[in-house]
Amino acid sequence: MNTKENKIKSYDTILDERYGAVGTPERENFRKEAYAYYMGQVIREARREEKITQSELGKRIGANKSYISRVENGLIDPTISTIYSIITALGLRIEIVRPVG
Repeated sequence: MNTKENKIKSYDTILDERYGAVGTPERENFRKEAYAYYMGQVIREARREEKITQSELGKRIGANKSYISRVENGLIDPTISTIYSIITALGLRIEIVRPVG
């Protein structure tokens, strides 16, 4: 029988260990990078579902393929107006709702 205990950590504990507590500059930087990556993945998936290339999406919003690639890879964090342009160019919409409760 294995005498070692399985120690399960919460995700918050792991993030605290790696990037510092919530509110620290390191944790905030991680949050921003993670958000940019996530948004990029959402945009990539939507673009692929619409069956258009990065170049075509870039043309639709007045940017180039390289810019779209950097957005999709989370290397840049576009402004909300650029995200809105991308979403609109993909035939999608943004809905802002107040949480219930």
